[in-house]
Amino acid sequence: MEKLTSLFHQRIGMPENTRLTFVKLAEVLEKTAQCIPFENVGVMDNKTQKITKESLINKMLERNEGGLCYELNPLFYFYLLENGFNAVLINGVVYNHATKEYHSLGRTHVTILLHHEEQPYLIDTGFGGNLPLKPVPLTGEIVSSYNGEFRIRKVNHENGDYCLEMKLKYKDTDWKIGYAFDTRKPIDLARLNEIQSIIAEDPKSSFNKQPLLTRLTINGNITLTDSTFTQWADGIVSKENIDDVKFKELAMQHFGQRTDR
Repeated sequence: MEKLTSLFHQRIGMPENTRLTFVKLAEVLEKTAQCIPFENVGVMDNKTQKITKESLINKMLERNEGGLCYELNPLFYFYLLENGFNAVLINGVVYNHATKEYHSLGRTHVTILLHHEEQPYLIDTGFGGNLPLKPVPLTGEIVSSYNGEFRIRKVNHENGDYCLEMKLKYKDTDWKIGYAFDTRKPIDLARLNEIQSIIAEDPKSSFNKQPLLTRLTINGNITLTDSTFTQWADGIVSKENIDDVKFKELAMQHFGQRTDR
């Protein structure tokens, strides 16, 4: 078994010799969402590094940190390739529900397009608490997981040719836009590093303002910032205000993260 797959299975608590099949992907995606957090600690601590396959393995599988979409999805992409899948990285634009328009940062969301038996699917491990937890076909078919319902709609505008829509369990009553993405233009490592620079340095980026750590749990999700700790469990939300000392304690307790704050 290759190094990345072995370490990946260790990180998410699967037997190392597990054979990855398309049917098995849903279980792997759930475990990934529960074990590898979506977090911007590296950005906030000014510890970003050049993105390569080895740097991603070191950060998330050897140092057991999390990452943002341009780290989490490329790691999963390399994992898929190592297990014989046909996949490419693509990017898109996240929809801002506060302003009711697509984010002005442009195509800074990184995700995965997987082809299986001549059918394309979207796979995403880097969209915070909005993860489908299953491959989502580009046919418009609704996919359901314990995190909600997800579907993909064909579109034709400057932000891409498809759009991910979702109804998160306990949170949404109507379909809402997640992001638009472009299947026609696969991206490479150079583009990932460009995106990292934008996220880390652009004044319009929301990820260089305050720390954010979130991951799914078996019955909801948890989210930590420098001022609040929020837990969703079976549709019930609890939120507490915290200080810097508590932040460091919770970051280690729930996410295994040390911070320089």
